[in-house]
Amino acid sequence: MPDIQQLSPSVINQIAAGEVVERPASVVKELMENAIDAGAGRIDVTVEQGGTELVRVVDDGCGIVAEQLLLAVAPHATSKIRQADDLFRVGTLGFRGEALASIAEVSRFVLRSRPKADDAGAELEVTGGRLSPIAPCGCPVGTTIEVHNLFYNTPVRRKFLKSTQTEMGHTSEAFTRLALAHPRRHFTLRQHEKFVYDLPPTDGWIDRIAAVFGAELAEQLIWVESHDGDVHLSGFVADPTQSRGNQKMQYLFLNGRAIRDRSLQHALGEAYRGLLLTGRYPVALLQIEMPPEAVDVNVHPTKLEVRFQDGGRVYSQLLGTLRTRFLTTDLTAKYRPNGAAGESTGADMAVEPASAFAAADPTGGHDAARAAQMREELVRWAKGELAAVGGSAGLGEPVSLAGATGSGPFAGGAIGSATAQREFGSLPGIPRPSAQPLELMPLDRSKFGLPDAPIVSRLADNRAFTPVRQPSPAIQVHDRYLIAETDDGMVVIDQHALHERVLYEQVREKVLAGALETQRLLVPEPVDMSPAETAAALSNRELLAQLGIEVESFGGGTLLISSYPAMLAKLRPADLLRTLVERLVDGGKAPDRRDLLDELLHMIACKAAIKAGDRLTPEEVAELVEQRHLAQDAHHCPHGRPTALVFTRDDLDRQFKRT
Repeated sequence: MPDIQQLSPSVINQIAAGEVVERPASVVKELMENAIDAGAGRIDVTVEQGGTELVRVVDDGCGIVAEQLLLAVAPHATSKIRQADDLFRVGTLGFRGEALASIAEVSRFVLRSRPKADDAGAELEVTGGRLSPIAPCGCPVGTTIEVHNLFYNTPVRRKFLKSTQTEMGHTSEAFTRLALAHPRRHFTLRQHEKFVYDLPPTDGWIDRIAAVFGAELAEQLIWVESHDGDVHLSGFVADPTQSRGNQKMQYLFLNGRAIRDRSLQHALGEAYRGLLLTGRYPVALLQIEMPPEAVDVNVHPTKLEVRFQDGGRVYSQLLGTLRTRFLTTDLTAKYRPNGAAGESTGADMAVEPASAFAAADPTGGHDAARAAQMREELVRWAKGELAAVGGSAGLGEPVSLAGATGSGPFAGGAIGSATAQREFGSLPGIPRPSAQPLELMPLDRSKFGLPDAPIVSRLADNRAFTPVRQPSPAIQVHDRYLIAETDDGMVVIDQHALHERVLYEQVREKVLAGALETQRLLVPEPVDMSPAETAAALSNRELLAQLGIEVESFGGGTLLISSYPAMLAKLRPADLLRTLVERLVDGGKAPDRRDLLDELLHMIACKAAIKAGDRLTPEEVAELVEQRHLAQDAHHCPHGRPTALVFTRDDLDRQFKRT
């Protein structure tokens, strides 16, 4: 039997680091929380390589006296609690006394601090847990902490870090959660000496929300507030038209602390029941204030999870507050002459290019002149005052990916079939139908008033269909189903499901061949996104480019779209990008790259396909029925729903009691 031995302090600290410091974002969170607890009015965060090479946090808080610098990096040393009972009434963000010791154990750590009463500051360096002597230094009032080469001495941990863009996304998310929770403080975030965020202090929480997520979302938020004894709930929930495909836009703050709570997220979902489609999640930013003794924040080292003394009460308050508010609010989707009414559904909608520019400068002042000029030009273009920008009138002509050149993902020529096959291999195959397609009766064109020559309809922007045979007799009912006669009965076709299948196969073939037509925007369209969504989009630029969507960073949480699939001309490029990025940041195990591309093709086909409720002309009905015979799997849409139901003559006879 092996001997039992007590672990060394270094090993103990590395174990603690594994619990507290998961990635650079964890360092940013812990250091920012300490700065807030120190009473800082301004907190400046600088990172390099997403935080893996450097995290620097500078605050103007109360500072640390030189004699206590060693205690500051000692395990379980804290100024925030004195006895066990204090754990049940914690009023600060940090209190465990583990963060600095854990971080210093797995990095090259530098701490400089100066209290207001001192004329000079003091500096302490820690390299992988090894302390250097404290030395005097010049520094401003407050505390500066630099964390270099995170996990340099634990290569196994460093190996599990993700790409720079991904780590930067997590870092930005940690930053924005604290910046949202404390709007009266000035926060900045820089990477490579460029501002990602510059958030001045504000008394209006909505102003901070708009600065982080953009005015387009902020304008759709609904204020909610309620009191239940000593529990105060307040904040904003979004109009149902602003739903998301995951829960990442649900921000819950408890006494200034960002938390995750499945029970409260469930209450949010219940409050929106009947207002959102299946698979959609509400957007919410909510603050809960309650006595510290009514909640246990010492549940997990990261302090993201809490335990309420009376969780049912908080659940009921949140659910009741939202339902009451919705009952007194007109949630009917409003038509805006210059903007889309609610979420894009594929129908003809006006576009409001200026809506995404209503927030403050998204570059954080880094390129304010460029931002102002772009805003002015787009607003004028939206009003019809500007016919051309840069000498080119109107939208650019559709271009093929195979002919795109320049910088970015299209540099060097085509993303052709060879590249696609090398990068993605062959996408999951589509099984051939086991039976022969139904043979439909020939169409008497004169009966439907159709011309003798085949036509090309408006379906899929006049590109998706090429009639090759006489269409079958079919009629549209309730603007969603097509009914056609067969030799042995009748078939009822779901127009959206069938069109979606046809488009999916056509788009898939074009993407793999590098021949998907794209529409290049005259002026790039900006899109405000969360930090995680921004990182996901930039990390998958090549994948998006294969789908005809070119994006680039514009600073902060803003992306610029310069091209998008021409077949989706009726959709807002911003809505399409959000839909695709929501899938990219969806939780769970990262999907295989080929499977992910296939899923994105499903989304594009669904967005481009005609919808239930779209009225079709007789010519369009005929052409859609024609395309049924050309699809490899005409029986199901890409999501697995049947495209048609067959009723034989015998089936009909039985229903009418003829047999």
